[in-house]
Amino acid sequence: MKKHIIVSGDRPTGPLHIGHYIGSLQNRVKLQEEGHTLYIMLADVQALTDNAQNPEKIRENIVQVALDYLAIGINPAKSTIFIQSMIPALPELTIYFLNLVTINRLSRNPTVKTEIQQKKFGESIPAGFFMYPVSQAADIAGFKADLVPVGEDQLPMIEQTNEIVRSFNRFYGPVLVEAKPMIPPMARLPGTDGQAKMSKSLNNAIFLSDSSDQVAKKVRSMYTDPGHVRVADPGKVEGNPVFAYLDVFDPDKTAVTQLKEHYQRGGLADTIVKGRLLEVLEAFLTPIRLRRQEYAANMDYVIDVILQGSHHAATVADTTLQQAKQAMKLDYHRMKK
Repeated sequence: MKKHIIVSGDRPTGPLHIGHYIGSLQNRVKLQEEGHTLYIMLADVQALTDNAQNPEKIRENIVQVALDYLAIGINPAKSTIFIQSMIPALPELTIYFLNLVTINRLSRNPTVKTEIQQKKFGESIPAGFFMYPVSQAADIAGFKADLVPVGEDQLPMIEQTNEIVRSFNRFYGPVLVEAKPMIPPMARLPGTDGQAKMSKSLNNAIFLSDSSDQVAKKVRSMYTDPGHVRVADPGKVEGNPVFAYLDVFDPDKTAVTQLKEHYQRGGLADTIVKGRLLEVLEAFLTPIRLRRQEYAANMDYVIDVILQGSHHAATVADTTLQQAKQAMKLDYHRMKK
């Protein structure tokens, strides 16, 4: 059964990395090819919640993230790529949804709590950032999405969306649709430095747009097992990002198992394991890199894809908004008989 899908956004604060790919990008391509209705959002409004003083950064990265989408295989003939701020229905729905959620409930959202800590806001949390789960609920409900590809860390956001949808439908009638999360089969990739999260701000990410030289430099400097000082020493596989990446990207699972066993008993240098990873990542990234270069050579086409997608998405979301306003008795143009 085909699903109506929206991806509620990658924030255009920088290019996408390989962690994004296993987190949700590969699922988007798969769903597209299965014939589902796919909306992919460039979440510039959400990005501004913690970049309000640097809008140029968001504008510049809109196209870069779109290039990443096209490079991994998102087909504009099958999927809609759009800019969040170009959909007028979404902020209006957000305003209505704000009446359906409490401050206390928002403060308990685990995803928001974690991000507030990571960004070190302290007592200076921007109101827009604190409220962005409500905006995200509008992004999803505005397209009546019933399936949303997300990483596991985003599950609280889907739960919050469905709470708002249930409240709306209970108060005003069955207009909106609850969404189910689609979790990737792979766990989140650690950063190249061994940290739990790969991110541009932590400078520990391998980007889809990285050159061969950049990838090689990052792989060679990757964190491994600090106790594996000499080649002869037994090494730890757990918590070693090199093996975590091999588990995800190396198609030869038997070879990976053999490398792990050799590393654990000793006698296998980190340089050998990293060399294997570099070969695997280059095989994965090279076709993406080449497609990205082809699209980058025709930026007018890329911009047209974004603008046309935004026009289509605006029409779809406005239909939902008008249905919601009618249910809320806000359709004043119907007062005159």
